[in-house]
Amino acid sequence: MTDITAAGAFPLGNRTVKRMGYGAMQLAGPGVFGPPKDRDAALAVLREAVASGVDHIDTSDFYGPHITNGLIREGLHPYPDDLVIVTKVGAVRGDDASWIPASTPTDLTRAVHDNLRNLGVDVLDVVNFRFIGPGHGPSEGSIEEPFTALAELQRQGLIRHLGISNATPAQVTQARGIAKVVCVQNHYNLVHRADDVLIDELADLGIAYVPFFPLGGFTPLQSSTLSDVAGELGATPMQVALAWLRRRASNVLLIPCTSSLDRLHENLRAADLKLSDEALAKLDVIGEKAVQ
Repeated sequence: MTDITAAGAFPLGNRTVKRMGYGAMQLAGPGVFGPPKDRDAALAVLREAVASGVDHIDTSDFYGPHITNGLIREGLHPYPDDLVIVTKVGAVRGDDASWIPASTPTDLTRAVHDNLRNLGVDVLDVVNFRFIGPGHGPSEGSIEEPFTALAELQRQGLIRHLGISNATPAQVTQARGIAKVVCVQNHYNLVHRADDVLIDELADLGIAYVPFFPLGGFTPLQSSTLSDVAGELGATPMQVALAWLRRRASNVLLIPCTSSLDRLHENLRAADLKLSDEALAKLDVIGEKAVQ
């Protein structure tokens, strides 16, 4: 069995978690909507992740909706004492599988209670507010009202820690002025590297940075350079992409998503993959080309 402790650990709220975690998004059906094709397989992936040492799972009640949290509860409850479950609020799903912003105080209160009920817990470990603007990526706009509402739910004892997702640096600063922020979850990977400066700033503050789509998301990373480096190391391109993220900064927590046991094991084996300075230099150029 792979020893994922080789990837190191970093604080997440009042816990210290292994940097190799698991993202549960793909456990729902196609388009993150509806039930999985194979429920037993989805449960097996969850249980194997925890059995392999994963102590940080990322989820949301709008995955499905309600499907992924229900699977987590069915597969893992009662939860191990060291397991940190991080969820997101700020959207609901339409009947057509659309993603609809839901960030009023009433929306967020309902979402927090939905997460509590569907995960089967009395308090949520970490709740990320996901800002949904006019586009898919981060867009400027005040998050004062929704983040203040979540801070009030935290004061009520329903949430231990707060984070923010799909956020601009200005929104991260605004959130930190309202309540303590323990993590930022944004789109970032070997190719998509708009948050380079933010990652370093958060590292100095002791705040975790959790890249979503670390392997490219719905469009897996493709690069001849990545494939060449992987071939030289006897690894897969996705393992190399995860190892690059691990090297990027000590505050980066990895949550690769999969609904496959084989892919889960492949991802976890990236925990102890060593990248030479030469390999790192080759990989860094991929991002430099992508932003030109």
